[in-house]
Amino acid sequence: MPKSDIEIARESTMKPIMEIGSKLDIPADALMPFGHYKAKVSPEFIRGLEGKPDGKLILVTAITPTPAGEGKTTTTVGLGDGLNRIGKNALICLREPSLGPCFGMKGGAAGGGYAQVVPMEDINLHFTGDFHAIGIAHNLLSALIDNHIYWGLDPAIDSRRVAWKRVVDMNDRALRSIVNSLGGVANGFPREDGFDIVVASEIMAIFCLATDLKDLTTRLGKIVIGQDRQRNPITASDVKGPGPMSVLVKEAIAPNLVQTLENNPAFVHGGPFANIAHGCNSVIATKAALKLSDYVITEAGFGADLGAEKFFDIKCRKAGLKPAAAVIVATVRALKMHGGVAKADLGKENVEAVTKGCTNLARHLENVKSFGVPTVVAINQFITDTDAELEAVRATAEGFGAKAIVCSHWANGGAGTEELAHHVVELADSGQADFKPIYPDDMPLVDKVRTVVRKIYGGDDITFDAAIEKRFAELQKDYGHFPVCMAKTQYSFSTDPDLKGAPEGFTVPIRELRLSAGAEFIVAVTGAIMTMPGLPRVPSANSIYLNEQGQIEGLF
Repeated sequence: MPKSDIEIARESTMKPIMEIGSKLDIPADALMPFGHYKAKVSPEFIRGLEGKPDGKLILVTAITPTPAGEGKTTTTVGLGDGLNRIGKNALICLREPSLGPCFGMKGGAAGGGYAQVVPMEDINLHFTGDFHAIGIAHNLLSALIDNHIYWGLDPAIDSRRVAWKRVVDMNDRALRSIVNSLGGVANGFPREDGFDIVVASEIMAIFCLATDLKDLTTRLGKIVIGQDRQRNPITASDVKGPGPMSVLVKEAIAPNLVQTLENNPAFVHGGPFANIAHGCNSVIATKAALKLSDYVITEAGFGADLGAEKFFDIKCRKAGLKPAAAVIVATVRALKMHGGVAKADLGKENVEAVTKGCTNLARHLENVKSFGVPTVVAINQFITDTDAELEAVRATAEGFGAKAIVCSHWANGGAGTEELAHHVVELADSGQADFKPIYPDDMPLVDKVRTVVRKIYGGDDITFDAAIEKRFAELQKDYGHFPVCMAKTQYSFSTDPDLKGAPEGFTVPIRELRLSAGAEFIVAVTGAIMTMPGLPRVPSANSIYLNEQGQIEGLF
């Protein structure tokens, strides 16, 4: 029986984090250690990197997720190890896992098999406390808002129009809609409220898009938390929030340094969801990594229709990043599911289903290449894959001028990605990249949403009611230059999670528009997407426990 991810991680030989830092020429006094194997890199050291040349930025994205698994984070780690193995100075940049999915259905986000970042248990559980700092900063603002209302302070907030919810880093559907301040006069004025998951917080988005602590504090002040009776916006600055909030995240903003199973360096920092927020690790970590290495491998959440689109149209646009190459991760198993095969039948050869499912890969290839970024397909290998099935994937990739390379990093670590690593270097160094977002800043907001739906999702159009039409017009006045952040199911190009492959002829209903003035984007909520997930019937939490030796079991 193969070893579990946590068993493999537990048996690894980690090096002291100071030794990992020395690989990047980070001196010991620039590292703030959390035990022996984790550390934060000091902001002072990062500021000192200005003026150094940048390395090449490589994005790892994926086809549309299925229950069969794709392995995007695993491939990111494996590719980083592979690049170091062939003699390149490479650094991995990942997001931090959220506790909600860890105890829900998705599991952790530290990779898998022999392509993991470690210490795996720490990274998946609490880590260096960044998410707790972000969550408490968010909830401090919530407390300041209700206190402001209670004391009747100026400017007077209309309690019916408070737009700022509370957050907790757990999947808890019971908290989606609540009533607060019950219990009498001493407890304030009752009003409808609710919770989002921490990774959906605007503060998380700001944290990951800010360039430094000063920029973060400025952005926090711009958060629009509600309106007054005349419908004028009330900001976090109006309730004196930015100062104390920035105090709570001042240490969290420093990037976290860890290592892979092969003792190569990795930054793991920040973690907005990609189906709700923009799905990328922090700009601070990515920019620092580009100064510290020749090749930076980063990932963006879920399929390329969500993570890659937002990486390009939001993160790269706002941070001035120029990606040199992209990797689309696919598995034969997942492509079979997109071709209509049930999960129970994935072990049987079915070239026809793979070919049919490759319509999903084809659309993602077309989309990523439309941003002007040269692309390669990484086939995350399973033992049940047959030569004929793999050839079907290669044929699809070649039809878009891209290679499809079989990778065995889950079983073999960096040795399983050497061919991919050589080709990624070839693409990144070729000068082919001519990156550009798919819409300009000055395009009207409604047309930005429509452009994403038509060009990326393959849909016919968007639909919305009169209230949303009015909201588009309101936001256009002051925020029309912002990019849009689509909140959509990760399981389909459409808003119907059951529509696999590359559906056509559908429309995308816009249910809500949310202003994220501090993060500087507009969230378009589509279909039935929730900003507070729920647990499945049988959550992962049911299988997580401490064994007799006090070791964690069941985490993946």
